[in-house]
Amino acid sequence: MLLGMAAFALNDTIGKWLVADYGVAQVILLRSLAAGLMMAPFFLRGKGVVARVKSAPRPGLQALRAICATAEVFCFYLAVFYMPLVDVMAFWMAAPIYVVAVSPLLLGERVSAKTWTAVAVGFAGVLILLAPSLQVSGLGVLFALLGTAAFAAMVILGRSLRETPDRDLVLFQLAAATLAGLVLAPFDWQPVRSLSDLGLLFLLGVVATAAHMLVTRSLKLADASVVAPLQYSLLVWGALLGFVVFGDVPATGMIAGAALIVGSGLIVLRRSSRDDKSATTEATAPSPGKGLAVEDPAA
Repeated sequence: MLLGMAAFALNDTIGKWLVADYGVAQVILLRSLAAGLMMAPFFLRGKGVVARVKSAPRPGLQALRAICATAEVFCFYLAVFYMPLVDVMAFWMAAPIYVVAVSPLLLGERVSAKTWTAVAVGFAGVLILLAPSLQVSGLGVLFALLGTAAFAAMVILGRSLRETPDRDLVLFQLAAATLAGLVLAPFDWQPVRSLSDLGLLFLLGVVATAAHMLVTRSLKLADASVVAPLQYSLLVWGALLGFVVFGDVPATGMIAGAALIVGSGLIVLRRSSRDDKSATTEATAPSPGKGLAVEDPAA
């Protein structure tokens, strides 16, 4: 999980570097094509891609999740164009809190009073982040808020589609991002300036694919409640790479807001872990648990 978060941070840093010179749609298109090439052996294993698409359960929800995933990655790269990397990452770390806040309404899940308190603390952290960020970049904050909302929707829809293999979810997500890139990239296409930029564009997809594999592997080796808190190491990498590559120095407000978000997120994860263990103990027959979504900004 730690290696996966480091890889995701590198992916996000490369993306921020590239969107300074190339259109967001162009970057996402080339990134998706590179990731598709990396994942092709997994997609082609077993039944064909067309058959997999036709047999996917609840196609409407599948399409909606793919759209949300595409909107999320577009918003992330637009946000990092206007804001420091670690600030945007901190906004994305609050997405699990949004999921908990709406899960009673959309998923019928029960949320305890202590968890609601943690959610309130997390929202306070978001408000602290908003104050200085709005002064620096209103557009960046807008894209960050839209992106985290899309990310939360993607997580909720993912929970509703638990019967769909992860490989298929990734396939639909990549297909939607590629299609959006094909439609939008021609409107802001920039010639690739150098071989190094072309290499970075390809590396973006490779690093993202490796990060997904590392996170998936970690969840197979240990319980989600054990490895999920390690996702907050993404903020450490974001602060470090943001300073080294872009010269960004985290503001005091950002650090305070991020601390509240991380603290509330850890409480939510702990409560969720306890609930899952209680449900497992009380169950009369094995059944799949809710699980904890561990996903990346701009996944």
